[in-house]
Amino acid sequence: MNDDFYRIKRLPPYVFAEVNKMKAAARASGHDIIDFGMGNPDSAPPAHVVDKMRETLKDPKVHRYSLSRGIQGLRRAQAGYYQRRFGVELDPETEVVVTIGSKEGLANMAQAISGPGDYFIVPDPCYPIHIWGFVIAGSEVISIPNTPDESFFTHLKNAIETAPRKPVALVVNYPCNPTTAAVELSFYEQLVDLCRHYGIYILSDLAYCELYYDGKPPPSILQVKGAKDIAAEFTTISKTYSMAGWRIGFAVGNQKLIGALTKVKSYLDYGTFLPVQVAATAAINGPQEYVGNLRAMYKERRDILAEGLIDAGWDNVTVPNSSMFLWLPLPKAYQHIGCLEFSKLLLKHADVAVAPGVGFGPGGEGFVRIALVENKHRIRQAVRNIKQFLQADPQQQISELEKAS
Repeated sequence: MNDDFYRIKRLPPYVFAEVNKMKAAARASGHDIIDFGMGNPDSAPPAHVVDKMRETLKDPKVHRYSLSRGIQGLRRAQAGYYQRRFGVELDPETEVVVTIGSKEGLANMAQAISGPGDYFIVPDPCYPIHIWGFVIAGSEVISIPNTPDESFFTHLKNAIETAPRKPVALVVNYPCNPTTAAVELSFYEQLVDLCRHYGIYILSDLAYCELYYDGKPPPSILQVKGAKDIAAEFTTISKTYSMAGWRIGFAVGNQKLIGALTKVKSYLDYGTFLPVQVAATAAINGPQEYVGNLRAMYKERRDILAEGLIDAGWDNVTVPNSSMFLWLPLPKAYQHIGCLEFSKLLLKHADVAVAPGVGFGPGGEGFVRIALVENKHRIRQAVRNIKQFLQADPQQQISELEKAS
């Protein structure tokens, strides 16, 4: 019996597994771990959304199979959101499909548009499904540095022109998970021009577009004239309404890409549970004060954490203008050990869990990602713990870790 499965062989060891194992062991021994590791919202969803869910559950008919592409009301709601937020018109019948979270949508888009020997370009570091979705689909991935500046286009052109065969698509994600980088509309204008010239698609992940803190909403690539000729965009209600576990996302844009994803999904699923779709419709169409309050909460957490880490002596703390993360280079005294070992040290000596940057690709080495998913009191406690950790002898900490390994 052959158990040497081709696709499984292509997937690397799970980088976060070691930190998760240590985290579980620490909790089992009574440690109170302050967990910044996963971008898992800790706030309750809007009350009216939960009420709509309860109300809908009472109807016996909603417990039957739903629609793989999503109910019409939800697709119309998402089209309405794009019109209000970005000034972009979408046909809910041909340019919108509901996904089971954006992660499922991205993975099944990879399945839909990949073929043997196909190449895709993905910036590094990146949200893992951006690269591994294509690897699981059996395709090849070309990485370029994830720095959305002029050098990005130099690397992109070189990747396109030197690839063994013309790449099918490029993935972009701004505001970015994990780096928190954001872009102006001019970046997308240049990107659309370049990809139209070379004849490759663009897949944009816009999951964090409502979490911004400088008063300037991040743009959509679909605002660019002609973008729908080559681009599809993924969004989610997970972060905007703290509904990550509800698993509702969207893909919108280019009709051929949306049609391909819709067809693949028709073979694989019956869509998310209907009451969840009804409640998601209420979230998008209903009052939006919740989103502003959520934004203010994350901003306060960001400021407490960033200012606290600077005071604690953490080097080169960058304060992000968007997303729900801080993306930080390792303190100088620990740079030589790498981000995974540093994450273990922080967990052991400060009871603080973070995500090692290398889990997001080789370009993430030397960084950690800190998610703003603990309340401000827990954040202040984490800062105190980290300050004490950074004031200790790093060489002694490192030696103890090496002996324990």
